[in-house]
Amino acid sequence: MKEQLFESILAQKDRLTEIADYIFDNPELSFNEVKASKVLEDYLEEEGFQVERGLGSLSTAFRAVYENGQGGPNIGLLCEYDALPMGHGCGHHMQGPAILGAASAIKHLCCGKHFKLTVYGTPAEEGGGGKIIMLKEGFIKELDVALMMHGGPSTQVDVKSLAAESIKVTYHGTSSHAALKPEQGRSALDALLLTFNAVEFLREHVAEDTRMHYTVLDAGGSANVVPGKAVGSFSLRSYSSRYLDEVKERFNKIVQGAALMTETTFEIETEKRLESKVPSYKLNDLMMKNAELINAPAMKSAREKTGSTDFGNVTYLLPGAVIRIAFVDENASSHSQDFLDEGKTKRGHDAMINASKILAATVYDLVETDNLVNEIKEEFSKTKSMM
Repeated sequence: MKEQLFESILAQKDRLTEIADYIFDNPELSFNEVKASKVLEDYLEEEGFQVERGLGSLSTAFRAVYENGQGGPNIGLLCEYDALPMGHGCGHHMQGPAILGAASAIKHLCCGKHFKLTVYGTPAEEGGGGKIIMLKEGFIKELDVALMMHGGPSTQVDVKSLAAESIKVTYHGTSSHAALKPEQGRSALDALLLTFNAVEFLREHVAEDTRMHYTVLDAGGSANVVPGKAVGSFSLRSYSSRYLDEVKERFNKIVQGAALMTETTFEIETEKRLESKVPSYKLNDLMMKNAELINAPAMKSAREKTGSTDFGNVTYLLPGAVIRIAFVDENASSHSQDFLDEGKTKRGHDAMINASKILAATVYDLVETDNLVNEIKEEFSKTKSMM
C-alpha cells in the first residue's frame, strides 16, 4: 500500500511543484499569507476535503477535513507558509504542497480503517506565534497526533525545543531635573538597571540550559532629567516549560525588588510564550523508518536540542513530530541565502516530494496499526509527567 501512496504523490508532482514555486515567487509575511492560503485551500477543496477558510481571528488560517467512517484517530497535518522579509529563506513554501500530496494520497487510498484526517494551515510562524493564537481560540486541540515537515541540511527529527517567554517591563517613577532637584526624582531607569544587574547575578543560580536576555526599549529621555519612565524587554528560555515557570517567578521577584529599592512602580507584560516540546519518541522513530524506506538523503540522528517554535505549544499539549528533509548543504542554516537559493531547485522540489511520502506513510501506519495512536498518547503523557 505504501508504494501506491508514493505513486499517487508522484502523479501529483508537477502540480505540487507549481504550487510550491508560486508560493516561493509570492512571499507573504506573517498574517498576510493571502495567496498562499488560498492556493492550498483550493487544492484541498478540489480533492474533496471540507475546507474552512479563515479560523477565529486569523483570516489566513484554515482547516480541511476528510473523515473516513465514524470514530478512529484524528491525524493532523500542519503546514506553515509565511515568508521572511528576505523571501522564503526558511523553506516554508515547501510545507503546504508536501502536506497536500500526502493528504490527497491518504484520502484516496487509505480506506481500511475509520479515521479523520485534518489539515491545518497555520500562518505567522515567523515571530507571529500563529499556532499559539489558534490554540487559544480552540483549534488544533482536537487532534490525536500532529505531524509537520521542514526543510534543512539533514533528514532527521527533533527531540527537545526551547520554551521561551518574551516579557516587557515598564517602570514608572517621578521625573525631575537631574541637577537642580535630583532629590525629588525617583528614577525608573535606575530600577531597570538594577533589574539587568540582578538578572546577571541570577545566571549563577539556574540550570545550565537556561538562557536570559535583555535590552532597553525606552531609557526615559535626556541625561539631565531623572527619567520618570523606563521600559525593558526580556527573554527567558529553558528546555523545560515547568522550569521556565520557576525562573519566571524568580524574575518577577527581581522586578519587585528593583521597584522597592527605587520607590517606583512597575508593570510586567508577557508578550509571547513558547512552550517546550514534549518528545514523542515513537512518532520520531516511525517517521525515520519511513524516511529510510524511501532512501531519503543525508539521514542523521535526531537533533537533541533545537530553538524555540510555536509548534512547541502544540507538542506540549499533544503528541507531534517534524520530519526535517535535506535540501541544502550540511553547514547551511535557516533564514539564510542558502535556503533561498535552493528553494526552487531540484533539491528543493525533491525534498518536498520526499517529505510528502514520509508523511503519507506515517499517517498510513498510524491509521492501520491497531492501538498505535493510543500507545503514542500514553508515551506522551508519561514523558510529560517526568519533564
